[in-house]
Amino acid sequence: MIEYVRGSLTDLTPTLAVVECGGVGYGVNISLNTYAAIQGKDEVKLWITESIREDAYQLWGFSTRTERELFLLLTSVSGIGAAMARMILSAMTPAELCGIISEGNDKMLKQVKGIGPKAAQRIIVDLRDKIATLDVSPVSPAGSNALPLVNQEVQNEAVQALTMLGFSPAPTHKVVMQILHQEPDAPVERVIKLALKML
Repeated sequence: MIEYVRGSLTDLTPTLAVVECGGVGYGVNISLNTYAAIQGKDEVKLWITESIREDAYQLWGFSTRTERELFLLLTSVSGIGAAMARMILSAMTPAELCGIISEGNDKMLKQVKGIGPKAAQRIIVDLRDKIATLDVSPVSPAGSNALPLVNQEVQNEAVQALTMLGFSPAPTHKVVMQILHQEPDAPVERVIKLALKML
């Protein structure tokens, strides 16, 4: 079992990091929170969980152990797979997710694409007691402070990331443009988080 990988960050998109360790490049699926945490770094350490199926062997990486624990808790809920867990962790921070679950705020969970009323309730019921063991101070979700980034780059990266997450390019482009008109200096991770709530 791989506990973590540490090495040179050779390639990075909002959904995938390539970390070179000992001459081997590991393609690691990441959330938007991890993308924001490692962006601009040369050397990174990602906490890993492996997903092994007949047709695929995937690595999922996180900048903190806490985010990995939340990912594992989410995937333990019936009907929540790895891709959906990443979607949830891309739409909100670990602290916000813990706050939403502890408050029983299913409305916020239902804003994530693919999470219906039953899935939201299952997540809350299954995980409310379990998140108490995590070293996280739950917070109520709110708009995060934006850091300025280059507009065109942000637009392209946001559309690419959302397309990779399974959204159609045309409506995605429209929503991203709408967000950037309202918040021209928003970084790519904020644009994607807002888009996930609108698509």
